[in-house]
Amino acid sequence: MAGEGGMTTTQALALNTTQQLDSSARAGKGGGECVKVVVRVRPLFGKEINEGREKIVFMDCKRGVAVLQKPGGSERDHKDFTFDAVFDENFTQQKIFEDAALEIVESVMDGFNGTIFAYGQTGAGKSHTMTGPQDASEEERGLLPRSFHHIFENIENMSQATKYLVRGSYLEIYNE
Repeated sequence: MAGEGGMTTTQALALNTTQQLDSSARAGKGGGECVKVVVRVRPLFGKEINEGREKIVFMDCKRGVAVLQKPGGSERDHKDFTFDAVFDENFTQQKIFEDAALEIVESVMDGFNGTIFAYGQTGAGKSHTMTGPQDASEEERGLLPRSFHHIFENIENMSQATKYLVRGSYLEIYNE
């Protein structure tokens, strides 16, 4: 979301599994939900800073609230949006994986289908979140390489008598 007044760009991740996620059964935070929507915000970058844009999206990570501040407005000129989780520009790729995707990947290991879906405008950071930069270091890897690493690491550590079939799909849709 980029506006004339400038704002930090956000993206939404829709997380889906065919299994009811249960926080008592897993270390994750599913709470019995099948679909979770989380939002990640990226910091302003070079061009936006050079143009004098201001940060107008603030994340209350503890409450799962994204606060949209009117550019040049007072403290009262804001709108709050509540999600299952929000991540500000300080969250690492690993932390986002642990908090937003690991539970779904674990349900995949239990034989259920899982989906991680990123949505946002061009430049919002979807590819960065999902795949990480090309030739990324381990720290910069996105959700997809982390998910596949976790799956194949688990398979390697499981019984050799069991056969596994892993299918994955990656789809990018552009409507510009």
